[in-house]
Amino acid sequence: MTTRISTRFAALKEEGRPGLVTFVTAGDPDGETSLAILKALPGAGADVIELGVPFTDPMADGPAIQAAGLRALKGGQTLAKTIGMVRAFREEDQLTPIVLMGYFNPIYVYGVERFLADARDAGVDGLIVVDLPPEEDDELCIPALDAGLDFIRLATPTTDDKRLPAVLKHTAGFVYYVSITGITGSATPDADAVASAVKRIKGHTDLPVAVGFGVKTPEQAAAIAAGADAVVVGSALVEVVRRTLDAQGKATANTLQGVVALAEELADAVRSVRK
Repeated sequence: MTTRISTRFAALKEEGRPGLVTFVTAGDPDGETSLAILKALPGAGADVIELGVPFTDPMADGPAIQAAGLRALKGGQTLAKTIGMVRAFREEDQLTPIVLMGYFNPIYVYGVERFLADARDAGVDGLIVVDLPPEEDDELCIPALDAGLDFIRLATPTTDDKRLPAVLKHTAGFVYYVSITGITGSATPDADAVASAVKRIKGHTDLPVAVGFGVKTPEQAAAIAAGADAVVVGSALVEVVRRTLDAQGKATANTLQGVVALAEELADAVRSVRK
């Protein structure tokens, strides 16, 4: 099945370069600013966008993304509003792939069947649900694939060759390689180790491999991108949002500008890497 995600990665391969995947939290610091950021990311160089769904107990996320989720929830962000953001984004952009990233609980509460129908109708392309292992594929993964959404799995440094086939069995779109053990934004990945891991994963699948967790600077992004099909940056962009808020925690003129500026720097760095 051809999706926006597979189309975009095919185009990147044709161009001979790795891609930039940007992560931002939906509703952070407020709905209006968050939508403006979402709409600005493709022009800043994002090839794929991961849109985080705020959740009260984000076990895999580091302090930056946890704080972003709390800001969004405090501002009234919901899963329904997040789907609405994608719908608004699609009014202007029909090409950039959007992946919703989060946890199963909000989807379960929303209703799996209803969620998949609404997400697909709004223009969502894929899902990353970090707390659903392959053993629970019937809960969401299989229904999502049947609905035409890519279900993207995470592989980690501890995912050995014995475990990898189970992880990859129903994975679609791309494989997300978590370059470090631990939570998001907590350490700096080793480019050589990442390249070796990506090569190992590619021995099991034809899917593109995107690498994230811990990539903060343009220099790190370029180093990681050299050994991967794409690099994912999230915590660094989310931190820009936090740093540009005023004393009351409200967005300033620098919030959108700051996120766009860093995304442009990251995109330039990643695009300097040729395949």
